[in-house]
Amino acid sequence: MANLSASPATSILSKGFPHVPVQKSRFTCRTPVPSRRLCLRSSQKCRLGHGGRSGARERLLGRWFVGCSSTAGEVGVVSEDESGKAGVGDGQDKYLLREFGWGVRRMAKVGEEMSKVAHVQAEAFHTPVALLNDLFFHMFKAEVLSALMYRVRSSPPERYACLVAESASAHNSLWEPLKEIVGVVDVTVQRDEDVLCHIQGEQEYLYISGIAVLTKFRRQKIATVLLKACDVLSALWGFSYLALRAHEDDFGAQRLYSNAGYKVVSRDPIWITWIGKKQRVLMVKPSPFYKTDFM
Repeated sequence: MANLSASPATSILSKGFPHVPVQKSRFTCRTPVPSRRLCLRSSQKCRLGHGGRSGARERLLGRWFVGCSSTAGEVGVVSEDESGKAGVGDGQDKYLLREFGWGVRRMAKVGEEMSKVAHVQAEAFHTPVALLNDLFFHMFKAEVLSALMYRVRSSPPERYACLVAESASAHNSLWEPLKEIVGVVDVTVQRDEDVLCHIQGEQEYLYISGIAVLTKFRRQKIATVLLKACDVLSALWGFSYLALRAHEDDFGAQRLYSNAGYKVVSRDPIWITWIGKKQRVLMVKPSPFYKTDFM
């Protein structure tokens, strides 16, 4: 597989961070979710009904969350407080998803953890330079951290989430904050018409960006688990579609996204290369928790 850092779902700084309107969504997910969950074998289908976003949200938050499972892992529920921060100490599994020995949860809104997230993304997206590379890396990391802090401050918790992956070995049942973060991904509610024209009937969707894995932990299924956690979040928030972008010449990244269920629906125009930018492909997938007619 090609180096994922070379072609993130969308570059962290090449296009700027997506604008997230600071407004309350009528699909706010603040209803406490009970700790019990039902895990199904991977051979079983996983669906939350056909009643549209509001109907699915009712089924999801009314009583129990139905998740997909395989022999490699399971899907859990994250409990959140009013700030969107994952709660601790109540005996619940704090991960959206556990698989292949990794657990994915929402980033804790504390300085040390945010700095770790910025380090992972900076390592993935920083372009090495011949001279003063360390200085330029730290400058880039500071810029990434500043942008992350801005998104956290300006976005309601049901409109933006930074998901982090860490070791979640089966023998270690305790949730330990501030472990080593090995991978991250940003999930943002968006309404870009260039995407909505490919998923007619929807007003918003989840946009996946900034996916990054530390170099020493690559090729260990972390990116796959992060993408699956985004699927779980789409169900929790009540969205039927997810979208992302990848560089057109990064076939490894596209293969990763294709295996996760994304399909190419459009490409950047050729003239974008005339101004020194790489062409990208737009990839869209329906949430596996909903029955849709997409493609």
